[in-house]
Amino acid sequence: MNPHPTSPPAADVPDRPDPAPPAAPPPRPRRRWIAWVIALAILAGGAYLLLRHQPSAAQQQQAKGKKGGKAGYGGAIPVAAVTVSKGNMGEYIEALGTVTPVYTITVASRVVGTLTEVRYKEGQIVHKGDLLAVIDPRPYTALVTQAQGQLLRDQAMLENARVDLARYQEAVQQHAIPEQQVATQQATVHQDEGTVKLDEGNLDAAKVNLDYTQIRSPIDGRVGLRTVDPGNIVPANGTTGIATITQLQPITVIFTMAEDYIASVVAQMRKGHSLRVDALSRDDESELAQGVVLTLDNQIDTSTGTVRVRATFSNKDNKLFPNEFVNAKLLVQTLMGVNIVPTAAIQRNNDVSFVYIVNSDKTVKSRNVNVATSDGTNAAVTGVSPGETVVTDGFDKLQDGIKVVIRKPVTQNAPNQPPQLKQQQQNNQTTTQRRANQQLKRSQQNSQTGSNK
Repeated sequence: MNPHPTSPPAADVPDRPDPAPPAAPPPRPRRRWIAWVIALAILAGGAYLLLRHQPSAAQQQQAKGKKGGKAGYGGAIPVAAVTVSKGNMGEYIEALGTVTPVYTITVASRVVGTLTEVRYKEGQIVHKGDLLAVIDPRPYTALVTQAQGQLLRDQAMLENARVDLARYQEAVQQHAIPEQQVATQQATVHQDEGTVKLDEGNLDAAKVNLDYTQIRSPIDGRVGLRTVDPGNIVPANGTTGIATITQLQPITVIFTMAEDYIASVVAQMRKGHSLRVDALSRDDESELAQGVVLTLDNQIDTSTGTVRVRATFSNKDNKLFPNEFVNAKLLVQTLMGVNIVPTAAIQRNNDVSFVYIVNSDKTVKSRNVNVATSDGTNAAVTGVSPGETVVTDGFDKLQDGIKVVIRKPVTQNAPNQPPQLKQQQQNNQTTTQRRANQQLKRSQQNSQTGSNK
């Protein structure tokens, strides 16, 4: 059968060589990319199967540990541990307190008038008797003058009545006038004396009101923000006042204490002991001041079961600010010669507190302890002996009889490098990064050229 049915017979072909067959078209880029994708898929599948059957590094390390290799701990659990020490520890009561001034005065005017002068600056420390402000004194000066004139007039009338009384007394001895006239004149003298007393009181009141036009500080303290500006009419005994003065030295802190501690605190105060109170910042990072307990309130708050305590502080550096919240720590007593362990070593369950003791054969054993007191970092406990080693970290897999290995403490950071060496390392890192970027850019250009082809 003829494979080319459309071609002419051989006898009809002219006597000349056949033309060269046309060149095959170049392969399309799409077929090349398909081949690359298939090859990458095969390689990825082989790598996945290889990694799946290869044990992980953790499994290799565990296998070495079980075999007793040098790289592992021989099956022991790494833990952190410290030695039980013996010493003194204070028993503290911690509570949130409020800084409360001993005196807080709202300075108000005692008389009505125009505020003409303000002699203080906001935030200034003033002393008792310092002039703060001045009210227009002219109306009150005039009242003093009127009272003085009224007093002089009534004193003259009294003097005249006394002279008449003396004349009438001589006349009655001579039987020139009746005794009734003498008695009437005697009453007139007493009446004038009362009028003079009244005038003297009015004069004193006028002088007091004149003195009230100069407003002075009643205590030592710090002046707050001004509430009235000069030129305003100031009322008498206003609720707002002209200024507020707060005593800063000394100052007190009021905090609450559970009623369970009242007996211990009162017993110490009856013995004449000064109970120290530390005022700390809100984050407990810095100590603001040290003071002593001043007194306890006279009753317990039945809703909370607490009693208020007032402690006094000298506050010489003014670190305590009125109405500031602080953490108060009251030292009730100092426990002498107790066993001290870190608080992190104490574990608790529903019933008891316990610690893990590291034995001489590097095995651990749990032991129940009683916590006498704690300061947040360390605790005074009973049930352990000085010199014993207790675990402070790594409790996850601990059980009685488990072998452990004590980790070495973390060393401090290396000292800072010299500036020249640090700059050289930065330059080397920059050069290495630049070379890596150049190689990446060159490889990207080569891949793009291959794709275009």
